[in-house]
Amino acid sequence: MRQIMLDTETTGLDPAEGHRIIEIGCVEMVNRRLTGNTYHKYVNPGREIDAAAIEVHGITNEFLADKPRFADIAGDFLDFVRGAELVIHNAPFDVGFLNHEFLRLAEEGALPALDAASAGEGAGITKIEGLCAITDTLALARSLRPGQKNDLDSLCRHYGVDNSQRALHGALLDAEILADVYLAMTGGQTALFEDARDPAAAVAAVQSEIRRIVVARDALAVIRPTAEELAAHEAWLDELDKKSGGRCLWRKLDV
Repeated sequence: MRQIMLDTETTGLDPAEGHRIIEIGCVEMVNRRLTGNTYHKYVNPGREIDAAAIEVHGITNEFLADKPRFADIAGDFLDFVRGAELVIHNAPFDVGFLNHEFLRLAEEGALPALDAASAGEGAGITKIEGLCAITDTLALARSLRPGQKNDLDSLCRHYGVDNSQRALHGALLDAEILADVYLAMTGGQTALFEDARDPAAAVAAVQSEIRRIVVARDALAVIRPTAEELAAHEAWLDELDKKSGGRCLWRKLDV
């Protein structure tokens, strides 16, 4: 199972007001294990960033001046996420911005061409949902922790995920943090996959969960069928054999 933790940063809060994506960060996970494969791009939005947004992520208009436009990176981005499950915190926000960008490209005739054989119904996509399944970890957290704060920082505190480097929001860093939070929320198997960094800790974590069977225990009681039960069983096999045209598997095993 291939999953992509995804986060974006934007010029503002609402794509309907012309706000755009300025950063995309993605972290790949296969079978609940981080692969080290990431996708990270800054994007020139072609418009000014709201001052309130700069206070959140620290990305300035000057910094983005020489960065590629979304049209320049859209093809590579789609190739990276194609066919994966996108795991996003507050998915409607990021999905709304992504779809707005794809719709703009479609209207400009600049939508990346996808290989129909590999993309299937995703060829000519204008909505990311046509190419990827979407999981919203905010909705998941609310179902697990109703009535509590479920922003990413609150979830880090609840699940013991280190977010000390998160002075400002950043798409790639937030995607990496989300990966740890998601694993903790959906089973807490993060310790099982730390072998590359700490093999001894991984072995200890597994061994602590092992329950060994006690050898010194009473023998299991064997209850044998009575003559009446054996006769009833044979009668039932006769009926099965008759209805199946002689193909009763129990009869074949008895031979």
